[in-house]
Amino acid sequence: MKITVVGGGSTYTPELIEGFARRTQVLPLDELVLHDTDAERLSVIGALSRRILARHGFPGRLTTTTDLTSAVDGAAAVLIQLRVGGQAARLVDETLPNRFGLLGQETTGPGGFAKALRTVPVVLDIAAEVRRRAEPGAWIVDFTNPVGIVTRALLDAGHRAVGLCNVAIKFQRQLAARFGTDPDQVRLGHAGLNHLSWIRSVTVDGTERLPELLTGDALDDLAAQVRVPAGALRDLGAIPSYYLHYFYRTDEEVKAQQAGAHRAEQVIAIEKELLTLYADPGLDRQPELLQRRGGAHYSEAAAALVTSLLTGDGAHHYVNVRNNGVLTGLPDEAVVEVPAHVDTSGPHPVPVPPLPPEMLGLVQAVTAYETLTVEAALTGDRTVARRALMTNPLVREWSLADALLNALLEANRPHLPRYFANEAADA
Repeated sequence: MKITVVGGGSTYTPELIEGFARRTQVLPLDELVLHDTDAERLSVIGALSRRILARHGFPGRLTTTTDLTSAVDGAAAVLIQLRVGGQAARLVDETLPNRFGLLGQETTGPGGFAKALRTVPVVLDIAAEVRRRAEPGAWIVDFTNPVGIVTRALLDAGHRAVGLCNVAIKFQRQLAARFGTDPDQVRLGHAGLNHLSWIRSVTVDGTERLPELLTGDALDDLAAQVRVPAGALRDLGAIPSYYLHYFYRTDEEVKAQQAGAHRAEQVIAIEKELLTLYADPGLDRQPELLQRRGGAHYSEAAAALVTSLLTGDGAHHYVNVRNNGVLTGLPDEAVVEVPAHVDTSGPHPVPVPPLPPEMLGLVQAVTAYETLTVEAALTGDRTVARRALMTNPLVREWSLADALLNALLEANRPHLPRYFANEAADA
């Protein structure tokens, strides 16, 4: 069995390798392939990955390559974890919208829109090569943000794909530690869209525990973690995703960003330090610094999901899938993030109670924005792109959408050939 990681030069990869190395007893893996277009990074990550696998006694082999065709040839599953344009593009996503008085963020708002325009065509090209070269019925697991939009593009194109995010599993692990139980005994009523979800129930060993989490010190801790006022959690009767603070506290976040607080700058510094650590020939495990990079528990989520897809163990996961009636009030073709049992035929979502109006209205608006964004990414149509930005709750106004779009396109010109095709033809 062969599994391929596209974007294997990511600093996340050592954690993913740890996840697969711990599953050799249940996942009959012969070959792990790391693919990346950056040969220098791939060399560093590949060497560390081999040391990690050796420490675990991994019986298979690890291959690194810059050639996509050989990377996906014969693969049973392909994980995609890309950042088109690298951290430099992320910094633009986070800072450029501030010039218009808007939120800058890499997966939501206008920054997430720019990232989607860059990313969707690239991922679809990779998926087309997977279709040609991988095993029949191979799975694509997308961890590339914005996950909901990218997963929808993959499914619209007919690929066998599922989207993955670490938000739910991170909460699951944290709450399991709070209640002193195994994470598998914690079930979350997690539902919504990727980076736009709420936890409306927390059952521990079959007992509902959410009400006690929404009182006292536990409430204050959760409010601080998700950066949303405690009163808002009480009113919602739910734990919102951290990313909802961009919607619930937009003005405060914009002011902080305009004062110079941007996560991208921190990540650039962390990545530089991580790559220095990774190059140490004595290092054979992921360093603690990786937890500050973000994406905690990704390895657990990704390795466990791939195991379920390839072995059919029916385990419980939190995934991005077609709605198909799971969330009332959304079109079937929408991509939602919900709990599911997963086997070799794919995810089987568990029933989800209808979202209340204050959640459903926001989810419907963002779903409409995601629909238009996929179209904008594939067509290079500026009218569709403006409509997408007007539909985004964090932009809305046409005059802003018009000026902002021009600035975003110019800043991302090297990655958006569809939007400048006429200029190239005229030249």
